[in-house]
Amino acid sequence: MSITVTTKINYVEFTSPALEQTQAFFTEAFGWDYVDYGPDYKDIGGAGTGGGIERGALRPPLIVLETDDLDAMLAKVKAAGGKITQEIFTFPGGRRFQFKEPGGTELAVWTQG
Repeated sequence: MSITVTTKINYVEFTSPALEQTQAFFTEAFGWDYVDYGPDYKDIGGAGTGGGIERGALRPPLIVLETDDLDAMLAKVKAAGGKITQEIFTFPGGRRFQFKEPGGTELAVWTQG
């Protein structure tokens, strides 16, 4: 059975143990601006695609896909062999889950609301 849902790259999350310095660098070097979501998360504006910086241990950037049907996409990811690393959870603005594709890259899928 094939499930048709819309999915596109929508957001990139960075981590930084030095959040304020990373934010200042991106502002000075690229002219990006920010919306603060507490002391540990900055939403990036003006970068051409959505993005954010989370205070935390350094890890590769997380590519976030947007879908119009999160539950159907979770089922498709599992059926295709993805390993779920975080089950569906809510956050301000939506819901998402995270997974690793068979080659090991971690990605996330989210939906608004």
